[in-house]
Amino acid sequence: MIEQFSKTAASRKAALRDAALSRRDALEIDDRLVWDQAITERVLALPVFSSEDIVSAYWPMRSEADPRPIMEGLHERGLQLCLPAIVDRRMIFRRWAPYEPIVPGGFGTLVPEPHQPEIAPTILLVPLAAFDRRGFRIGYGKGHYDSKLAELGPVTSIGLAYGAQEIAAVPDEAHDRRLDWILTEGETIRCG
Repeated sequence: MIEQFSKTAASRKAALRDAALSRRDALEIDDRLVWDQAITERVLALPVFSSEDIVSAYWPMRSEADPRPIMEGLHERGLQLCLPAIVDRRMIFRRWAPYEPIVPGGFGTLVPEPHQPEIAPTILLVPLAAFDRRGFRIGYGKGHYDSKLAELGPVTSIGLAYGAQEIAAVPDEAHDRRLDWILTEGETIRCG
């Protein structure tokens, strides 16, 4: 019965993911550029960052909300940064700073060079395909962020999205991890 629920939840998530990505892809680039600035301002205003934090973001692909201006702002504040990379089907985080070299990392994204040291973030800026107000997200279906959030223990997780990606309810499962915050161009949502 649990296996049947899991298959049903997975197929529902796939349909919700496809619909949300279609909505996101249909957004005008000029709007997204303005909205990315609004998201940047919202994130940088959050009361969660301290000088000891290590913050991970992601290199944007397709029509994702762009975290690069956020990373630049955090770097200017002196915070240490990193980006995820998938190595042997496992997500790791490598040190990175704005304008340092990056290389293709698969799945259409870019990652720090392989010689960069692996570090553990205390705050994660997380991409998503869809989200609900409880803080559950639908990613791209590989489960990397859910696994990493469970492995890292107490970290602050911040989802970045456009309002068009919101859905009524994500069909959450036992392995799904709730985000602490979701920031869109129009809202700062405290989830946890």
